[in-house]
Amino acid sequence: QVHLVESGGGLVQPGGSLRLSCTASGITFSLYAMGWYRQAPGKQRELVASITNFGSTVYADSVKGRFTISRDNAKNTVSLQMNSLQPEDTAVYYCNHKSGVLAWGQGTQVTVSS
Repeated sequence: QVHLVESGGGLVQPGGSLRLSCTASGITFSLYAMGWYRQAPGKQRELVASITNFGSTVYADSVKGRFTISRDNAKNTVSLQMNSLQPEDTAVYYCNHKSGVLAWGQGTQVTVSS
């Protein structure tokens, strides 16, 4: 059974940083392209960053240059380093397969506010 557990969210001031982590179990993690998604109140869930099993990355224009996705296949983890956070980054953040086909975890709340 697939299990995704996100952590690392919190309240941060504009311009601040956070590092999110996601631990996966129940899958052969090293074979999966993974992604970080976010869902803001009243909006659809969107993919903000993805990383292939070989480490190639793609970012949404809204986060390019500020967010960095990485993975550690030995630990079954995918991380998202978020810098220069802005209020519009406020959302619940989730990890999943790049195509969103796995069961969703509970996510981790990121709130950017002064």
